[in-house]
Amino acid sequence: MVSIPERQTSKAAGWSRRTAAFSMVLLLTNFVGHRFGLVQTPVFLWVLGVVALLAALALLFAGLAFARLWNFGDRGGRDLTVGALLALLVLTPYGVAAYWATIYPPLRDISTDFDEPPALDVGDRTRDMNVLSPPTPGEQTLQTDSYPLVTARSYDLPFETVVNAVETVLDRRGWDLSEPYPELAGQTEVTITAIASSFVVGLPADVAIRVRDDGDTVIVDMRSASRYGRHDLGDNAARITDFLAELDQEVAGQVGAAPAQ
Repeated sequence: MVSIPERQTSKAAGWSRRTAAFSMVLLLTNFVGHRFGLVQTPVFLWVLGVVALLAALALLFAGLAFARLWNFGDRGGRDLTVGALLALLVLTPYGVAAYWATIYPPLRDISTDFDEPPALDVGDRTRDMNVLSPPTPGEQTLQTDSYPLVTARSYDLPFETVVNAVETVLDRRGWDLSEPYPELAGQTEVTITAIASSFVVGLPADVAIRVRDDGDTVIVDMRSASRYGRHDLGDNAARITDFLAELDQEVAGQVGAAPAQ
């Protein structure tokens, strides 16, 4: 009589499910903690790296478990399936970010004025943040080609009217101002600085909006620079174009005038 060996339960399948579940919990905890200011951005970015490694390890365990299941008939098909699906779900945002990195230029400091970019507030910047430096000719060309809508605005309106419109848009967006709004009496140029956050991940960016009266028109320039990361994935350009488009609508709504071209 031939004895049939008892089917073993794959340990790799169990480790795949446990590792993937832990990576999912860690990702959600890290994300929520960062959004509510409980996790600092450098720690947040390091944990993201750990999460990606754990998810990749869970996929490796799932692959080993599948090989055992296929070759030796081990148990654990449900565990390896759950582990693989959770790992793929965790890695999906990383895949999206990688795709964005291929379609957006590798820039992290965007401005409507290359020659004299609006000055950012550097009072609370630390050594682990990106270094602020003038754009190279290559970066200028890359920005111009990739983001043609990132341009300054000119308004044939009183200086105070334009500044008030800028402040109204800033109030709606809820960005953290570096300093209170400046006094306008006797001024022909003001720069308002703030800290904004990316919509999904909440990564901080320094923002500066400069309003200048050149005698004929009032010019509004804007700059947005990521504090962390070598690639902003299009975030800074989107922030500028959205803000200036909303400013156009605010100005038109207040005085019924479009920006001068």
